Amino acid sequence: MKKITIAIDGHSSCGKSTMAKELARKVGYVYVDTGAMYRAVTLYALRHQLFAADGAVLEVALREAMPQIDIDQRLVDGKTTTFLNGENVEREIRGLEVSNHVSPIAAIPFVRTALVAQQQKMGREGGIVMDGRDIGTVVFPNAELKLFLTASPEVRAQRRFLELQEKGEQPVFEDVLRDVNERDYRDTHRQESPLSKADDAIEVDNSDMTREQQTQHILDLFNKCIAQQ
Repeated sequence: MKKITIAIDGHSSCGKSTMAKELARKVGYVYVDTGAMYRAVTLYALRHQLFAADGAVLEVALREAMPQIDIDQRLVDGKTTTFLNGENVEREIRGLEVSNHVSPIAAIPFVRTALVAQQQKMGREGGIVMDGRDIGTVVFPNAELKLFLTASPEVRAQRRFLELQEKGEQPVFEDVLRDVNERDYRDTHRQESPLSKADDAIEVDNSDMTREQQTQHILDLFNKCIAQQ
């Protein structure tokens, strides 16, 4: 059976990553963890002393090194695992040192450009699921299945509100709703990789769906797509 590439875009607090991971697990595909890829670059930079004493990235040196940084993600014991130049670095990239240095790495445009190219390489054989803001429009414009996940701002704010409460915080719903609307504006108007729905993407509004209903709906779309290949 041919393996396809699945691109999932959508608004914040829609559960894109949760749904993408669940779909990948159910169909035996690799969930591409783009955040882990930036962490792998960060690990490389730390190992090769590409940070200045003040924590700034030595960008000229990193740019020169990017062609030697090969990142791959594979299923190991059923879990997406990150490899840096052939080495399993899943444990190392989750460490505190990497966490403390990843933000400036992720903000560098040439790093993103290089990682998008590697993501596209990973997608050539299919069998992957990736979520984000511009996966169906920029990273995988030829993906066989494109989904655009959305829900009303009020529903997304309520989900975020409950998440914050579960973490022991005391949010004000109106503040959370305002943050959701402001992020929607930023995501759709940012210069670098704005949120955009591909013309051929299937929109999935999960405002009134349970997680189980959403999973089944996405599986039905996946099976329909596979049958058409």
